[in-house]
Amino acid sequence: MGIERPCGVFDRNYSQDMAICRTRFQWAALIGFLVLLFGVFPLFASEYWFSVVNLMAITVIAVLGLQFLTGYCGLISIGHAAFMAVGSYISAMLTTHLGWSFWVALPCAGIGAGIIGLIFGLPALRIKGFYIAVTTLAAHFVIIWAIVHGGDLTGGVMGLSAPAPKLGGIVFDSERAFFFLIVFVAVVMTFFGKSIMRGKIGRAFVAVRDNDIVAEFIGVNIFRYKVLAFILSCLYAGIAGSLYAHYLGHINEELFPLIESIWMLGMIIIGGLGSITGAIFGAMFIRLLSYGIYYLTPMIGAAIPALEMSIANASTKLVFGVVIILFIVFEPRGLYHRWEIILTKARLWPFPY
Repeated sequence: MGIERPCGVFDRNYSQDMAICRTRFQWAALIGFLVLLFGVFPLFASEYWFSVVNLMAITVIAVLGLQFLTGYCGLISIGHAAFMAVGSYISAMLTTHLGWSFWVALPCAGIGAGIIGLIFGLPALRIKGFYIAVTTLAAHFVIIWAIVHGGDLTGGVMGLSAPAPKLGGIVFDSERAFFFLIVFVAVVMTFFGKSIMRGKIGRAFVAVRDNDIVAEFIGVNIFRYKVLAFILSCLYAGIAGSLYAHYLGHINEELFPLIESIWMLGMIIIGGLGSITGAIFGAMFIRLLSYGIYYLTPMIGAAIPALEMSIANASTKLVFGVVIILFIVFEPRGLYHRWEIILTKARLWPFPY
């Protein structure tokens, strides 16, 4: 007989070890969170907060993909925003030009982004170091150039429209309606990612990241798992891009700047490298910080009129840069590590030492 958790926790088989929720409390906390998210929050939230959560959930999906590649497999991508653009445009083109349903275009956008990412990443994945970063950087400029010069197919600089998703008689054309769609997809993708990382694939990713030479000696196919990490990363970016396109209703290349890829790297650093929960923490932290800056900037400009224009133009980049540096110096393991410490102290209270 096993000992009841949480005291004396141990697992008797691999299915218990790989389970996402391992205790009754974790199941209760998960169910409670989902009830609050989908049952209570919509009753009191305004359209503004729906929009905040919608954009945050899209960012979470994209950052989860980057976490597979960088946080778990140790490969740096500087073109993640471009692969989001691929997913956005594939979904918009399929629904606009061919009249396909959004529900078909959504997975096609993820698969298409994965294939495009593989085309760019495959030559660099047999080597390591900064070559993959440079390749993804080049991919960004190639993809954006192709979008701008795509003619009627991509809409060029004018962009492309993406119709609102429909499900029977339900049309997702409001912030509230999109909330249920986007957040549901984000929850599903989070559990999918969590399941992957608690199994064989996740352990192989970590082995490649920690020491690829040793991983190869113990039988891990390094090239195969690097390719898989790259495909998963781009697939998540494509799914996020598809949701982003239909949420906005109209897209163009200006929505996917290179700096967005840099901020996504910053999000996984702030949240914690090598953690699904850390990716969520980082995305939420940066997005909430950006909204805070948006409200504080006019107040600073009104207090110091001479700095009004410069503060408005540079505040976001300045604050984000400073925050990332502070985390690297004082909390290099990210918010998730701090969260684990808090939970450990709570479990051991009143003996936290």
